[in-house]
Amino acid sequence: MTAEERSTMLGTMNVKRLVFKLAIPAIIAMFANALYNLVDTLFVAWDSGEIAIGALAIAFPVQLIILALGLMIGIGSASIFSRAYGRGDQETMKRAVMTALTMTLLISSTLTVLGLVFLEPLLRLFGATASNIGFAQDYLGFIMISLIPYSGGLVLTNLTRAEGRASIAMKSLLIGAIVNIVLDPIFIFPSLLGIQLLDLGVTGAAIATLIAKTLSFAYILYHALSKESALMINLKYIFKIDFKMVGEIFIIGMPTFIRNVLGAVLVIIVNQLINQYAPDDPAIYISIYGVITRLITFLLLPGIGLVQGLQPIVGFNYGAKNIKRLTQSITFSLALITLYFFTMSAITVVFSESFFTIFSRDADAFFIATGGRAFRIISLGFGLIGFQIMMSSIYQAMGYAKRALFIALLRQFILFVPLAFIFSSLFGLDGIWLTFVVADALAGLISVGFYFHQVKQFKLELTTA
Repeated sequence: MTAEERSTMLGTMNVKRLVFKLAIPAIIAMFANALYNLVDTLFVAWDSGEIAIGALAIAFPVQLIILALGLMIGIGSASIFSRAYGRGDQETMKRAVMTALTMTLLISSTLTVLGLVFLEPLLRLFGATASNIGFAQDYLGFIMISLIPYSGGLVLTNLTRAEGRASIAMKSLLIGAIVNIVLDPIFIFPSLLGIQLLDLGVTGAAIATLIAKTLSFAYILYHALSKESALMINLKYIFKIDFKMVGEIFIIGMPTFIRNVLGAVLVIIVNQLINQYAPDDPAIYISIYGVITRLITFLLLPGIGLVQGLQPIVGFNYGAKNIKRLTQSITFSLALITLYFFTMSAITVVFSESFFTIFSRDADAFFIATGGRAFRIISLGFGLIGFQIMMSSIYQAMGYAKRALFIALLRQFILFVPLAFIFSSLFGLDGIWLTFVVADALAGLISVGFYFHQVKQFKLELTTA
């Protein structure tokens, strides 16, 4: 499909068909991405036991910050690109892409060096204990090295999706997921089916991730450089940066950055509260929380793929001033994502202990029962998360950074932080799990209000057009 044909598709194809066409590859990619994160944790648990899961839980905030960086630049530049694509402004499209790539290279390389230098203090800040910090150091060192290809891949994935090539973005993430899943047992286990393997444990999981991220990035970069792409990348100008556009990318992408960085802060706060309120060794509770975060990612990330498929449609049609088509796509997608999140909540309530059984090498009854109960409590708030994610992403695609930022801050800062300290002081560990439910529900209800307000604004624009 040519760039002109993709432009026609975004502006004229049946809305429901277009949402599925762009969302299904993103959903598959998100599912694959979540799956290999889950497999990492699963193989580490089988090889090194439940305590080793805590190493991944401690490293998780750093991974969220890396994710935040890539998504901030990727979504910010993709929003600019989509709206320029909708009005046929090729110069702005080109500047958005090249500025995004230069920003990614400079920021990610700087953070890699800083992360490696201050690795141990970071881990202690994130809640590492004496029993899991060794595992965490082994894992996080290689994760820091993967920062450049990981963040670069995230940026190009968003830009590739913005030009309507959702299948290329999907294949890139699938390559990373499949490679990681295949390499994990080879690098982690001492042997399998009588075959001698590398026996690197937690370190092996990190090395497998580094290789997978690098291959995924190489694939999408190759296609972004092709003549079929509308991205117009010219590597001769990789260090030519438009500082005015840097500011716009930061402003638009900041809600996503803050949401993911606050996700990292949330993990740090929970780890520290667990250290404070755990009745025994906190390491096992940190491992329980580590499993929960991976399961939440696995269950909910495919739903976020729907939002990623919607964003190019919103950006393009908002840029083209096609309000009727914009409203139809948002309403349809919101119904789908709400149904999905309520379904995941119901599944978790029923199968929470079964999920934890999979992660227990020795069928530890305490680990399974305690983890299953905590996960069941947390899952009660899943149903309304979709409204918050959807509205924040829609405002980003339209360029309304302040509204997107407020909604992004709701759950993970404005509501969660004070509630976590209040509830944990009243109810101990149960208070931590209860905080998730209340923060999710309140943030979701407020986002519902934003949705109805925005629909009213769209109707007003239609009547005055």
